[in-house]
Amino acid sequence: MELTKIIKRLKRSEIGKMVERRVKEFEENKSSDRIFEELCFCILTANFNAERAIRIQEKIGNGVLTFSQERLAEELKRLSHRYPKTRARYIAEARKYKNSLKKIINSFKDERKLREWLVKNIKGIGYKEASHFLRNVGFKNLAIIDFHILELLTKHKLARKPKTLTRKKYLEIERKLRRIAKKLNLSLAELDLYLWYLETGKILK
Repeated sequence: MELTKIIKRLKRSEIGKMVERRVKEFEENKSSDRIFEELCFCILTANFNAERAIRIQEKIGNGVLTFSQERLAEELKRLSHRYPKTRARYIAEARKYKNSLKKIINSFKDERKLREWLVKNIKGIGYKEASHFLRNVGFKNLAIIDFHILELLTKHKLARKPKTLTRKKYLEIERKLRRIAKKLNLSLAELDLYLWYLETGKILK
């Protein structure tokens, strides 16, 4: 069945209600600490499993805010993160923006320019991670393009899975997703949740 028809059917189901609730959760006003914790989550998910990253962060709690880099690396290793030392270093280095991140976000009128700022200034954050972070703090019009989404688009012959997801290729696929979202009267944030559900059977953050 055509992908758009499948999503239209899902919109009318309980999944559609779940997607609406999740997007409303993303839009809730968040404290500076909460915003930084979302950034840390996206740093942890890079080249890793999102569900496992959620569980790890739940166990660490506010350790992403308070632990030394060394202790954070130890905890990530104990909890079986794939890259404990590197991710601990990225999080520790990102802390210089912890108290200013909310203000920085609010200073940008263009979310695509904000994404470029994140990619340029925060280690461990690429286009996928920056888009994921911004979606989780309420932005709706950036695509989160990962392995699952590429597999689904390839399966439906809507895009070819690239050998390397360069910036140019990322933005090219994002434009295709934008057209699909417009056709379905969805934001890219909503479309991502439907696509993720179709590929994994789950709706995560």
